[in-house]
Amino acid sequence: MPSVIEVTDLRKAYGGRAVVDGVSFAVEEGEIFGILGPNGAGKTTTVECVEGLRAPDGGRIRVAGHDPVADHDEVARILGAQLQQSELQAKLTVREALELYAAFHPNPADWRPLAERLGLTAKLGTRFGKLSGGQQQRLFIALALIGGPRVVVLDELTTGLDPRARRATWQLIEDVRASGVTVLLVTHFMEEAQRLCDRIAVIDKGRIAALDTPAGLIQRSAGATVVSFTPSAPLDERELYGLPALASVEQKDGRITLTGTDETVNAVISLLARHHITARQLRVTDATLDDAFLDLTEGHTKEAAA
Repeated sequence: MPSVIEVTDLRKAYGGRAVVDGVSFAVEEGEIFGILGPNGAGKTTTVECVEGLRAPDGGRIRVAGHDPVADHDEVARILGAQLQQSELQAKLTVREALELYAAFHPNPADWRPLAERLGLTAKLGTRFGKLSGGQQQRLFIALALIGGPRVVVLDELTTGLDPRARRATWQLIEDVRASGVTVLLVTHFMEEAQRLCDRIAVIDKGRIAALDTPAGLIQRSAGATVVSFTPSAPLDERELYGLPALASVEQKDGRITLTGTDETVNAVISLLARHHITARQLRVTDATLDDAFLDLTEGHTKEAAA
């Protein structure tokens, strides 16, 4: 598939401090491309440069072949955006906001089914200042989609939404992609990224730490499989630490937790059988995107803790 967004060696600094330091990625037409990273990693600055809201200090960005800064009007016609922080005039009603934003576009989407899908129909007469945080968030998602964009950038789209509203919004985004719209999604919800994204770029300290499918990132995790159990008799630590493909061992209150691979699981079961030891409350789970994220951003996490 052709790339609709191309970011090459993007650089941006504030006060002499590099916030984005050589970021490169391409987003294919029709995919949901996710950006993950710790707080302050440069995620929002990156997408604001893609949107043309900030001018890069270096590098090259193209959205459907256009420079977001030099060709801002062209990019604005094909790109919708829901920003991490937005405000509207407090006395503007939901209906007025939807009608106003629809008037900005030559061929806007019908805002009525959009409002219905986002649970805003009952709030059409409510002023923006009287909406809850979650309702305001849903309104901004509607405003990002109302122009019928070819590309939509969503920065923390489900922040402030309850679990039911979050899942309904996920379904909406999947429907939007199914209609041919390319989605650039910034999120800190791992479940959201794992469910929605075709590929994910993990940004850490202003650089790309990894770029892969959710499954590919999980496979990179230090422990792709976790097995935990309480043995009916003590195990020789030397045998535990000698298990193949072992990433870590934790022993607490008599319970043993091992991270590794399927090979590790098979080996520990064989070890238990040889010594006629029963594994009580045995649990075997696969690693998640949370595990992969923590592995990829370990240095950043340790600095934040310090």
